[in-house]
Amino acid sequence: MGKWSTMWLFTKKSVTGALIGLTISDRYGFIVPVTGSSMHPTFSACDARFPGYLKADVVLVEKFCLEKYKFSHGDVITFKSPTDHKQNFVKRLIALPGDWVQVPESSEILKIPEGHCWVEGDNAACSLDSRSFGFVPLGLIQGRVTHVIWPPQRISQVERKKAIERISPH
Repeated sequence: MGKWSTMWLFTKKSVTGALIGLTISDRYGFIVPVTGSSMHPTFSACDARFPGYLKADVVLVEKFCLEKYKFSHGDVITFKSPTDHKQNFVKRLIALPGDWVQVPESSEILKIPEGHCWVEGDNAACSLDSRSFGFVPLGLIQGRVTHVIWPPQRISQVERKKAIERISPH
């Protein structure tokens, strides 16, 4: 009888922990490893396979900004790819709805439509971003990256960097 009560207690605690974890990740925030070099030097990325995760930056993403789309120029965000919803990206928010943005290495100036934004990686040479797939619908944004939490020597708050020279507000 003692064996069954121990197993039942373990099961109850496991299910409770899973439900609490699910609630936190669904409503408040989550952690995500940064893969690829598109955000270098802001984030250090490594190989996407298991041992690489131990060397790559792991970041904290908060979801409170999603409540009323409270974003600012220069925020680092995570979002679903507009072309492949199974893929997630971490990029810097350059322009918001109504802004005019100059496309890098071009004389083209675009107005950001309502409900969309313009994102770019900090390492332009290695970044798949709005220059490739265009405007990103605000509904695809999953949250704002606030802190690097791994590795321990890189624990820090993520700096907001604005591309002021390339943006014209409304």
